[in-house]
Amino acid sequence: MLLRHLMAFFLLFFTGTAWADSSLAEINEACGVPLFSDENLWDDKAADVAARLGWPEESRTSSDASYRLYSGAEMRFFGCRPYSLSMHAEEGKPSALSMVFANKGDAVDISQSSKRKRSNSSGDYKRAIQDDKKDLTSLLTRLFGEPVADSFGQGRETRESVKRWDWHGHAFLLAAPRDEYVALRIITSDSADAGGKSRVLDSAMRERVSNRIEKRPNGDVVLKDIPMVDQGPKGYCVPATWERAMRYMGVPADMYVLAMAGQTSAGGGSSVTAVSAGASLSILKAGRRIESPTLKLDAASVSRFIDCGLPIMWAMFSTADYNKSVNSRISARKNFTDPAEWKKVLVQARREVRKFQPDNQSGHICMIIGYNKQTGELAVSDSWGPEFAERWIMPEEAAAVNQTTSHTVINF
Repeated sequence: MLLRHLMAFFLLFFTGTAWADSSLAEINEACGVPLFSDENLWDDKAADVAARLGWPEESRTSSDASYRLYSGAEMRFFGCRPYSLSMHAEEGKPSALSMVFANKGDAVDISQSSKRKRSNSSGDYKRAIQDDKKDLTSLLTRLFGEPVADSFGQGRETRESVKRWDWHGHAFLLAAPRDEYVALRIITSDSADAGGKSRVLDSAMRERVSNRIEKRPNGDVVLKDIPMVDQGPKGYCVPATWERAMRYMGVPADMYVLAMAGQTSAGGGSSVTAVSAGASLSILKAGRRIESPTLKLDAASVSRFIDCGLPIMWAMFSTADYNKSVNSRISARKNFTDPAEWKKVLVQARREVRKFQPDNQSGHICMIIGYNKQTGELAVSDSWGPEFAERWIMPEEAAAVNQTTSHTVINF
C-alpha cells in the first residue's frame, strides 16, 4: 500500500495526474453487470452478489461457499470475453472474485472421444491473451489511474506478477503469464497487501478436519466440507482436484495457476507429478506437506487417512463402463439403510466389472473421501460439479480402473 501511495504522489507531483476515482455507476457500466451495490462489496451478502451477477452456486461448506459461471461467447466483463467467473465467500460474505479471460485451457475443447479439437489455433489463443491483457489494462487504467507492479501468491511456481489498482478497499489484480491466461482478481486491499500469504495453525487445522468426519447410521464414513471446483469443459481435472485438496487443508489455490505451475498442455492434460512439484512450495509455506503413500484400494486401507480427516487424491481411468456402472446405483444407494441388504444389490454389479473395457485415453484424477467397511465401498468425489461430489464405488471397480499404487495426500 505504501508503494501505491508513493506512486500516486509521484504521478501528481511530476505529471499533475492524480489517481482516478471513478464513480460506482461508471465502474458497473464498464464491468457490464451490477457488480457493486455500494462502495463496499465486502459487507454484502455473497448470495446477493451472486444473484445480481447471475453466477450459480458451485460449492457450500460449513464456513465458506463458492459460485462459478462458465459463460457463453456473447458475454463481456470489463469489455472482454470471460470464460470462467467465480467468487469465493467466507461466513456469508464475498472474499474474492476471479475472472479468467483468454487462456490455454478453455481455448481447446475436448470431445467425448477424447480427441482434442482446437476452437482456434495455438497462435490465436496466444494473441487473444495479449489482446485481453492490453484491453483490460487500458480500461482499468481509465477507471482507476496508472497501476502499480505487484506480486501475489505463495511459492515460486504459483506466484503471479500482477498489475494492481486500488479503489475504496478493493484491489484489482491483473495477471497475464505468457501464453497461459489473463485473470482479473478482485480482493480486499488488505489481502493484496499480504500478497496472498495465508497460514492456518496446525492445531486449528487438526481440529477443523476432525470435525469434518461424518459417521452415518448405515456405516458410511465420509469427509464433509470439501469444496467443489468444477473444471469446466477442459481437461483440468488435476489442477482442479489439487485446488480442492489444498483449499480443504487451508492452502489458497487456483486451478488456472496450478495448471501453469504444472505445465498443463493447451486444453488440459496434466501430470500429477508436475502439478505436485509446482504446488509443493506454497503447500510447505502454508505449513502442510505432501505424502505419497502406497495404498490398497479398500475400505480398511483408506480408513487410515479418512479417519484423520484427510482426503486421498487418486489417479485412475474414468472409462465409460466405470461411470455407467457407478452412476446406475446413485439413486438407489441414497435410500439404503441396511448394509446387509445393500451388499446383495452389489453382487451383480461385481460380476459386471469383468466386462469393463480398458481406455487409456480416459486418464483422470479424483478424490477418495470416504468408506463403508460393512459394504466394502469407497466414496469418491470428481471435479465435475456438485452432482459429482459423492459417488460410491466397489473395490473391484477401483482396481479395474486404477492407474497406480501410489496416491497423494496433503497432510500436516
